Amino acid sequence: MLRDTSELKGLAIRATDGELGTVKEFYFDDSSWAIRYLTVETGGWLSGKEVLISPYSILGTDWDKREVDVALTKKQVENSPSVDTHLPVSRQHEVAYLGYYGYPYYWDGPYLWGPGYFPSGLAFPTIASLENRTGKRQKESNDTHLRSTNEVAGYHIEAADGDIGHVQGFILDEEAWAIRYVVISTTNWWPGKKVLVSPAWMKKVSWGESKLYTGLTREAIKGAPEYIESRKISREFENDLHLHYGQPPYWLHEAKHSSSFSASSV
Repeated sequence: MLRDTSELKGLAIRATDGELGTVKEFYFDDSSWAIRYLTVETGGWLSGKEVLISPYSILGTDWDKREVDVALTKKQVENSPSVDTHLPVSRQHEVAYLGYYGYPYYWDGPYLWGPGYFPSGLAFPTIASLENRTGKRQKESNDTHLRSTNEVAGYHIEAADGDIGHVQGFILDEEAWAIRYVVISTTNWWPGKKVLVSPAWMKKVSWGESKLYTGLTREAIKGAPEYIESRKISREFENDLHLHYGQPPYWLHEAKHSSSFSASSV
């Protein structure tokens, strides 16, 4: 199901032995736009320290109670490698974090989450395998590829023929933990309308200019189906959106490759 990331902010994160804290923001991979970590404010039990929680650990979400269950204990989180969430998260930090929890490196495979398209249900590597790969990764570049959703919110959007507005928010696929669409507010060009544009339709992202560039025209965006926050995004709406822009649906591509992956794994 697709959800606006604003719906997830403030959700309680529940460990197997108690509450860890609440969701504050997200770090996404700037190449795939997958959500790699949730930033969680721990409150009083950990002196207000902010910690990172990977989607690998998520067991499920109770939207009525606004709770996310994770396969972690409070002691695990307390003893996890320290990461300053106010600074960029480097690859070195990620190697230490993923190695501590025994999670696979998402950058080691061909799919969104390394060996698969979804973080749930993946087989985690052995300790020996992790130690071997950690040694290799420490010799590689420490450049970060993670961006904060709070940082990118407000970035300007440039169409093929001019400015069209700014980033209002993000639409998340809660199974793949990927940003499927950027919510664009066109208020300073076309008043009162919000539209969705896929990161896959972006030509370039200029982090220095705080700007996203798309090859779509202003006219095409003006005529796109309107995004109304109070309505759930249905597959019918997505079909209309992709047809309008003449873009192939991402779910067909992923279904094809997922079935190929499943067959090759048998």
